[in-house]
Amino acid sequence: MTTRVLIPSGALGLSYDENALANGIKQNPDIIAIDGGSTDSGPAYLGQGISKYSRASTKSEWKGLMKARDLANIPLLIGTAGTCGTDNSVDWFLEITKEIAKELNQSLKIVLIKCSQSKEEITKAYLKGKIQPLPNAPKLSKKIISSCTNIVALAGAEQVIDALKEKPDIIIAGRTTDTAIIAALPIMKGIDPGTAWHGAKIAECGALCTTNPLSGVIMVEFDQNSFTVEPMDKKARATPKTVFAHMLYENTNPFILYEPGGYLDTTNSKYFANTNRKVRVTNSKWNKSDKYTVKIEGAFLNGFQNVLISILRNKRYVKNAQKWAQDIQSKCAKLVKNRLQLEDNDFSIEIRLIGKNATFGNLEIKNTEQYELGVMALVTAETQESTNEISQILNPFLLHHPLTSSEELPTFSFPFSPADIKRGAIYSFCFHHTWEIDNPLEIFNKEILKID
Repeated sequence: MTTRVLIPSGALGLSYDENALANGIKQNPDIIAIDGGSTDSGPAYLGQGISKYSRASTKSEWKGLMKARDLANIPLLIGTAGTCGTDNSVDWFLEITKEIAKELNQSLKIVLIKCSQSKEEITKAYLKGKIQPLPNAPKLSKKIISSCTNIVALAGAEQVIDALKEKPDIIIAGRTTDTAIIAALPIMKGIDPGTAWHGAKIAECGALCTTNPLSGVIMVEFDQNSFTVEPMDKKARATPKTVFAHMLYENTNPFILYEPGGYLDTTNSKYFANTNRKVRVTNSKWNKSDKYTVKIEGAFLNGFQNVLISILRNKRYVKNAQKWAQDIQSKCAKLVKNRLQLEDNDFSIEIRLIGKNATFGNLEIKNTEQYELGVMALVTAETQESTNEISQILNPFLLHHPLTSSEELPTFSFPFSPADIKRGAIYSFCFHHTWEIDNPLEIFNKEILKID
């Protein structure tokens, strides 16, 4: 008994090789699984509940996968839909799916897995001691939880298996672990969980575990106690080195991987080159936990931010740029507190030196070292009004501030007018915690619908 999972790329929106996808479909996969996002690009997407990737790119790539699914007559599954996996992003992705179904004249059975969590339920669990910090987790409190704009729990294999039992054409899942969407079907079909989770970890980012990461598409074939990785691009190869190396990717321990309900141990795993393009892996072990926990993620509004950019092209100022920047931060902060009656924890001014060649780029003709530096100032405060005021107080410092009080005022340059760029609301993560639950399905909502 074998189970084949086709992974088109590391994430929907990164594109995939259409020829490689076609090669994969010819090999009769049992399911197509692709990730839709992560926290890699910071908290703003979860905070706002929006997608990192453009709607046009998402629709174009998803349409290609829906065509492939229809041709192969197998399920198509996306996890962490819409980058952040909130209920709103699942609904956003569903609308795109409906549009494509209409264009392709497809009748579909769709299962949604919704992972958003209410602040009230999270607070109750926190007060009962069911929410525990992972290493280096930020401090949590009722106040912080209540300030969250979005909170999601990461679904594992159990929640995906529950959706697969409905025999859908398409599963659109909210926030899932990257591996759960790949491991679920093999586990459901009786594959050893250690084998399933290990193969899923290797395949989570598509062809990143091969010699040609940009080719995107790979196939993982699971049997009872081993799995085989093969790239679908004919020029790409999987080698024991490229496959094993992926256990290091986004993982604090190259041998241990924690997932809902337990952890994977690859300490004794063996990697064999079946051919010069395929790798077989054995001896993967799954350790089931006594308690079932899921990771939770949340983001909260953490003020408003403006960016100001200035260019230094005076050799003396470039040489002493760090001293100059620190002097500006100190003096401007003092002015802000005096004129706006703000305290230190009400705002921040950060000045970063961001390299050189910022003015002319490839047209630069000077060859001397350190003739130019870009200066990026970040101004953050609780309201947009305060942020704007502080930016305007900072503006003349970045344009004319001298290194000493006894010299002529220098003049630097702003590449933009107005000088301040309003980023608007900014967000911060507030969870790096697990939530102990009694039943894997209790905090996740499943919805079933048909498109005719």
